[in-house]
Amino acid sequence: MVNLIPMTVRGAEKLRKELKQLKNIKRPRIIIEIAKAREHGDLKENAEYHSAREEQSFCEGRIKEIELKLSNCQIIDITKIPNDGRVVFGSTVTILNIKNNEIFTYQIVGDDESDFKKNLISINSPMSRGLIGKTINTIATIFTPSGNVEYKILKIDYV
Repeated sequence: MVNLIPMTVRGAEKLRKELKQLKNIKRPRIIIEIAKAREHGDLKENAEYHSAREEQSFCEGRIKEIELKLSNCQIIDITKIPNDGRVVFGSTVTILNIKNNEIFTYQIVGDDESDFKKNLISINSPMSRGLIGKTINTIATIFTPSGNVEYKILKIDYV
């Protein structure tokens, strides 16, 4: 049985865009670089050739990785899910750190789209695991290496 990879609509589109760029722009450019490097003669000591082949290997690996993820993804459009007041994949959660009164807002997304600087946290992060299923005004205890941190859930949006 294949494990489906949860992904937002935006995350799937981002991967499709990267795949298109890799296949239509980067791959052809690398092929041209390899052909040019071959023209220089002896391949054993041809640094340009080896560099281009290495880049080709990384590119092909990423293409396969993206194709596998897209073929095994479950795209979740949070805007089409009725908001039942629970934190779910794709929801945007505003929380209050009870200890220091700091307020944070995060969206729970797939691994590939997580970006802490943009407040996008992975579904597999300790924060997400502690928030999933909780409702407004409940306390979520997040287990961190430096100790447990308690957050009060202030707002849950399905946008």
